[in-house]
Amino acid sequence: MNDKPLVVIGAGGTGGHMFPAAAFAEEMRARGWAVGLISDDRGLRYAETFPADWKHEVKASSPNLRKPLALPGVALKIRDGVNQAARKYNEQRPALVAGFGGYPAYPALSAARRKRIPIIIHEQNAVLGRVNRAFAKKAAVVASGFERLDRLPRGANHVPIGNPVRAPIAAMRDAPFPDTDGPLTVFVTGGSQGARILGEAIPLAIANHIPAPLRARLKVVQQVREEQLEEVRTLYDKAGVEAELQAFFSDMPDRLAAAHMIIARSGAGTVSEIAAIGRPSILIPLKIAMDDHQTANAEGLVDAGAADMMLEDNLYPNLLGQLLAARLEDGDDLRARAAAAKGQGNINAARDLADMAVKIVAD
Repeated sequence: MNDKPLVVIGAGGTGGHMFPAAAFAEEMRARGWAVGLISDDRGLRYAETFPADWKHEVKASSPNLRKPLALPGVALKIRDGVNQAARKYNEQRPALVAGFGGYPAYPALSAARRKRIPIIIHEQNAVLGRVNRAFAKKAAVVASGFERLDRLPRGANHVPIGNPVRAPIAAMRDAPFPDTDGPLTVFVTGGSQGARILGEAIPLAIANHIPAPLRARLKVVQQVREEQLEEVRTLYDKAGVEAELQAFFSDMPDRLAAAHMIIARSGAGTVSEIAAIGRPSILIPLKIAMDDHQTANAEGLVDAGAADMMLEDNLYPNLLGQLLAARLEDGDDLRARAAAAKGQGNINAARDLADMAVKIVAD
């Protein structure tokens, strides 16, 4: 029989939920806790290296009100998932269940409520997600990645702490801002959803709307969809721009730290990592993101003077090129924006969340 206290983490859907959950799990294990993970088959695909003592797959589904005929089947699947989680809790009783969002977290949280196990929630985005919204008033605490948290039910115990970041990101916190007298590095990361428009607009902005003397100093490091690689490479080659293009970068902390300017989507993880390291950015919210949460995520860095936000509907190469040139031509402004970004970052969010979790159980 394991005599360690057990925290079960419910999360899934995307890496955006799994990565901060993994940082919290690492912190809890360092404190002598056992960690279990509950997710569905899709969520567990992001969890090969997740620091858990065990991983339990449950059925999960997301209701779609636009498909009413499918709702009975969805309800049955959710009920099965809750029962699967409850049976797991009969085998191994958690001291606490922590929900990190995504519809696969629902069974873990619902079963915890049934078994009268205390729950906490962490919301990565600046808009409370649907699953977290359903349990917010029942949670001992709703921790959040941003000060702003829209859709929070009245009466919920909200504590902004930041988003837990991976150890390699936290290790770059003290990396100095790169010198601005020589070459200038622009790092473009697009995420998986809606990345095509970035692969189209950003190369045109840099190739055609940056003054030639500045363009000659640029090194572009860009994440590009596989099918766009040759087209984007040709554009940069014709413009004489040094470019390193890949479909995926495995060394994100180093790439972020080496950048003078980052152009990115404003997913919660990306925004939090930019702030943790402290770099200027141009943020382009994903237009189709639920509840427009990427726009809300970006506003903290924009309000702090650390970032510019450009909506997809305004993503014209000439406008982006003019903005990028104005930022890159002013080294003092870049350094000020980097400092402002770092002021918004918290590399201790996992520790702070673990402190709250331990206190809730002790009380």
